[in-house]
Amino acid sequence: MRKWKQLDTKTVAALKRIGRHADGNGLYLSISRDGSKKWVLMYAREGRRREAGLGSARSVTLAEARGKAAEYRSLLTKGIDPLDAKKAAREAVERRRTFGQCADALVEAKRDEWTVKQAAQWASSLNKPCAVIRNRPVDAIDTAAVLEVLQPMWGSTYESASRLRGRIEAVLDAAKVQGFRSGENPARWRGHLDKVLAKRGRTRTHHAAMLYAAVPDFVAMLRVSPELAARALELIILMATRLSEVRAATFDEFGADVWTIPAARMLKTGVEHRVPLSKPARDIVLERRNFSTCKFLFQGRSGRQPIDGQTIRKLVPAGATIHGFRSAFRDWAGDCTAFPREIAEAALAHQIGNAVEQAYRRGDALEKRRQLMDAWADYITCVIA
Repeated sequence: MRKWKQLDTKTVAALKRIGRHADGNGLYLSISRDGSKKWVLMYAREGRRREAGLGSARSVTLAEARGKAAEYRSLLTKGIDPLDAKKAAREAVERRRTFGQCADALVEAKRDEWTVKQAAQWASSLNKPCAVIRNRPVDAIDTAAVLEVLQPMWGSTYESASRLRGRIEAVLDAAKVQGFRSGENPARWRGHLDKVLAKRGRTRTHHAAMLYAAVPDFVAMLRVSPELAARALELIILMATRLSEVRAATFDEFGADVWTIPAARMLKTGVEHRVPLSKPARDIVLERRNFSTCKFLFQGRSGRQPIDGQTIRKLVPAGATIHGFRSAFRDWAGDCTAFPREIAEAALAHQIGNAVEQAYRRGDALEKRRQLMDAWADYITCVIA
């Protein structure tokens, strides 16, 4: 019978003879020509003799070596080759990515799709505000880690915190697609974080808005202006969209009578939004196709980037805001038309109803919204028709 535990601590320290010295049951102390000592486990697998290293005798004690050998032998009884398991574990570590690596990779992958400003905003928010999780393995990011980032800023800077939550969710979704993590997304809002973080309360401020009755005269002034910013603002008003959506619009987003805004540019909802083009809106797009020299509908001074948002904001009179034109549109639709509320809300890319209603209403009522947008265009251009 093979002897078990032939070695002891003193013997291990005193041995100098080159070769393998058995402790029993496949565990050996191996001494090389240069005098270095290491632990190895000898075993047979599928007719082949294999040798698994267990570490240097300088850092691994005899007791620790016996413990490691016992773990390896346990794997063998389950039909698992310890060396194959060790290799797989090493490869898994090599494939592992940190949250920071995944965040940086996502921003880099989206640069051609986003504007320079968007990419800078994403990069900035996913760096310093996420400092506590950037070096953590992305597959180890759980709800507690997400809350560690969001909770300190949730009450004081709700808008920034809410945007950051969406960006963290996007990073984790991308990491899952690439195989760097699995399971549910811990940054998901509906049915998850909405259970532990407060929703926006009544303290929300409203954007200053021009009365809808004053909008036609204002659009008339825009139409006689030669400035490119005037065309951009006119389109924003006609489409009842946000500044960022029109500013960074590219020609490939426009069809004959529909503008499709990609999900990545719908920063509030993250859902693709189709906008029916009224005739005045189509005219602006066709005009820009003849004059623009880059991919953006409204190019900036460099000719390579979109028009600066501040240039457009300067055209808005005191007491009003660009976003306020969306409020003017909504008030007009409610006061002056018979269009259902949900059609007007859909035109603004607002989510309608609860989760159940949204699940059953998958269409976007494009044709009904087309009638609404045509009516809005007729209203705001009537004074110069």
